Amino acid sequence: MPVINSPILAPVVALVLWTFVMWVWLYATRIPVIRKAGQPLSPNATREEFNAMIPASVRWKADNYNHLMEQPTLFYAIALTLALLGAGEGLNAHLAWLYVGIRVVHSLVQATVNIIMLRFSIFMAASLVLLVMTVRAAMIVFS
Repeated sequence: MPVINSPILAPVVALVLWTFVMWVWLYATRIPVIRKAGQPLSPNATREEFNAMIPASVRWKADNYNHLMEQPTLFYAIALTLALLGAGEGLNAHLAWLYVGIRVVHSLVQATVNIIMLRFSIFMAASLVLLVMTVRAAMIVFS
């Protein structure tokens, strides 16, 4: 089997690394709040009960981490598909980097100020980039 070394794999790895940055950030802010609350965590507590003891600005990091487990999974699939098709360079690689950059901005907005309409606009921009990547992959696969 040939080794695939495609430029589009770098943004894939970068987004996974960014996801771990958000993972560290969520625990770095969440654990001190939980310790400060001094209440034992009950496995029977609902998500709402757990969230009630955590300030919104701390929850935003966890919300963003969860969001990085959603739409980016489609990005990974399309980027890997483009790499396997031998189309992971040029415009497709640039689009992948653009997607990653937009998702990082989305994370920073959500984790810090969480202005919903700004965050939604950023999400829509990322979605459009992903759609273009998907259409480009579809044109190869279905041609």
